[in-house]
Amino acid sequence: MPELPDIEAYIAALTPRLKGRTVTGIRLASPFLLRTVTPPAAAFAGRTVIGIRRMGKRIMLAFDGGHWLVLHLMIAGRLHWRPAGAPIPGGKQGLAAIDTADGSLALTEAGSKKRAALHLFTDADALAALDPGGLEVLEADAAGFAAVLCRTNHTCKRALTDPRLFSGIGNAYSDEILHRARLSPAALTQSLDDPDIARLHAAVRDVLTEWRDRLVGEAEDRFPEKVTAFRPEMAVHGRYGKPCPACGTAVQRIKYASNECNYCPRCQTGGRLLADRYFSTLLGKDWPRSIEALERTGAGS
Repeated sequence: MPELPDIEAYIAALTPRLKGRTVTGIRLASPFLLRTVTPPAAAFAGRTVIGIRRMGKRIMLAFDGGHWLVLHLMIAGRLHWRPAGAPIPGGKQGLAAIDTADGSLALTEAGSKKRAALHLFTDADALAALDPGGLEVLEADAAGFAAVLCRTNHTCKRALTDPRLFSGIGNAYSDEILHRARLSPAALTQSLDDPDIARLHAAVRDVLTEWRDRLVGEAEDRFPEKVTAFRPEMAVHGRYGKPCPACGTAVQRIKYASNECNYCPRCQTGGRLLADRYFSTLLGKDWPRSIEALERTGAGS
């Protein structure tokens, strides 16, 4: 799922292409994409884009006349810049296109589950209702961050990825943040001491800022066509079995639902392997509990 750095890169690429441009039409290839009834998509033809900004993991286009278009890419939605009037990408992946005289913004979504969502508004209250209310972490001071983090007693992984607590952080960057902070993804937020919280706050700001600046810089030269949650420069996310860049220990993972959590057991959990619901249940007493036990089996590397 595109997260804060990826969304900011999209916005950086879209602003020179759409801001100040008049939309000639919105084409919809999937009836499931549009989640609102009024105003109709046809009402945006002839309107000018006056602003583009982020709400959590959503992209918001502001139009003259108080009209808003809000796009949530979810897990597999991606944006593409095409020549004006280009067909919506073929097959089941093509969902929509927003047309101007200078080019078309196409939306695709891989996979069979179509979760991407498009909302159209003229009602400011309805627009505000989409905001889950999470803290904008790059704007928050240490005290504000700590207050939100410890409001509930969740695991660090769950707290960071809860959009009602923190805005724009998802599965990928939460892994990177926790590795940078040297904290276990399973640590409970209300068990953290002041130094832990300070490290986590610094890691949130540093990781998101570094990746935002990197991706926004790349978007200045070319439209970000290949947004992905798995990047070779990442420390742990998507790097199961590969060496931790800090200590060389094989990165481990916990799989749950359609996601996975990646971590370094030496840097983050004091050498302890976290229980994976599937594999630890499957292996029972044979499930390795430590780095040493894992290395003796020859697995996980």
